[in-house]
Amino acid sequence: MGTKPYSTPEAIRVDDLYKSFGTHDVLKGVSLTALEGDVVAIIGGSGSGKSTMLRCINFLETPTSGQITIAGEPVAMRPDGTPADRRQLERIRQSLGMVFQSFNLWTHKTVLENLIEVPVHVMKCPRDAAIARARKLLARVGLAEKEAVYPAFLSGGQQQRAAIARALCMEPKAMLFDEPTSALDPELVGEVLQVIRALADEGRTMILVTHEMKFAREVASHVIYLHNGLIEEQGPPEALFGAPKSDRLKQFLKSVS
Repeated sequence: MGTKPYSTPEAIRVDDLYKSFGTHDVLKGVSLTALEGDVVAIIGGSGSGKSTMLRCINFLETPTSGQITIAGEPVAMRPDGTPADRRQLERIRQSLGMVFQSFNLWTHKTVLENLIEVPVHVMKCPRDAAIARARKLLARVGLAEKEAVYPAFLSGGQQQRAAIARALCMEPKAMLFDEPTSALDPELVGEVLQVIRALADEGRTMILVTHEMKFAREVASHVIYLHNGLIEEQGPPEALFGAPKSDRLKQFLKSVS
């Protein structure tokens, strides 16, 4: 008997995803697969459906139809796309770390309190263990000395690094980034991208909606170009950025270069 070839497990799979807001169809049947350790970058113009696609993966938006599978487990959905099993959804959500455009830190809590809130109160992690882990992660994103500071006293770049550390505190199986640098002043973008790059280097699974083309080209293992709710072109970054096939993608890359 020959041994089975080793294959990398799937971390996230999206099949034939549709999303409408009223009569407006935002996603028109998109699919993606991210294996463990993949970094998938989603690019496209504004209104192409990038953020909606990302938000449907952890049900911040309810898909109209389609199937979402996380670590081999399909999310139970009713025919209208709403989750059929709240407890399953909460469990799966905890395995996905989400980082938003606008940081979303609790302003009335210190940086450390922001990091331990969900592990202690939702995941029932012992407080001491949660604090030890939070401190380790703050050191990793260069914020060790900021644990007692409130978000209002941090720069945008520091707030976003704290938000990334907070997502990592949940020990997620995969990270979802929704344009993590778009709200930042240009001089602060680099420090956030550096943290994301380090996560990619250590083999974390990530799906990243970004308008930073150079970063997508250097860090992603797979790039998806969305146009008008459909995948216009996808493949390895060197193919999409180096030899784009679609005229729309050529045009888009010209407009953002």
